[in-house]
Amino acid sequence: MTEQRPGEPGDRRPVPADTPAPPPGMRASDADRDRVADILREALAEGRLDAEEHADRIDAVYRARTRAELEPLVRDLPAGQPLAPPPPGPAPGAPAPGGARRNVIAVLGGAERQGRWRVGGRVNAVAFLGGVELDLTQALFERQVVTLNVTAVLGGVEIKVPENVTVRGSGTGVLGGFSMREHESSDPNAPVLVIRGLAVLGGVDVSRVSGEQVHDLRDPDRDRD
Repeated sequence: MTEQRPGEPGDRRPVPADTPAPPPGMRASDADRDRVADILREALAEGRLDAEEHADRIDAVYRARTRAELEPLVRDLPAGQPLAPPPPGPAPGAPAPGGARRNVIAVLGGAERQGRWRVGGRVNAVAFLGGVELDLTQALFERQVVTLNVTAVLGGVEIKVPENVTVRGSGTGVLGGFSMREHESSDPNAPVLVIRGLAVLGGVDVSRVSGEQVHDLRDPDRDRD
């Protein structure tokens, strides 16, 4: 007796469906951009990319609008596998996890954020042949946990934080310096700043400013002024 194959005439078994590929115009998420930026940082540290190539690709990462624009940036790297399909989005009207993203980029120049500015759930700081200054001492934290991704190539990033903020994370210095001390705040309601990144022929410095206290996230009057 000849065995019928799925899809042949007379066979009632369902034909296996091909796994649909993500549409080419699928919008990129913050998580997609962060994953690509992490791959590029590792490639720079391993010597697979030079400083100029890394800077060009990082700039393209944070300008990318779709997943199709991100994939070519890491296609020639060992870790640059096709991006996984995005997880289901939040229900309509639900707040986005992680909050807003802030990009502070300095190329052949300087960039800074200081005074009363809103810190979302994620901040990306990139300095290439330039300097970035992030002063969080008077900032308004919109999320309890803030992730700060830092890349300094032939440049520097200086970060100032209030003394009662919890600071966690780690960084790598390649012919450069990544200066950061972890600190656990005694205030259980204080924001948590998670810092990660890379300094190549440059420097990253994270310092706590004595006497500066973060604005209370529970204070209903914190948005005034």
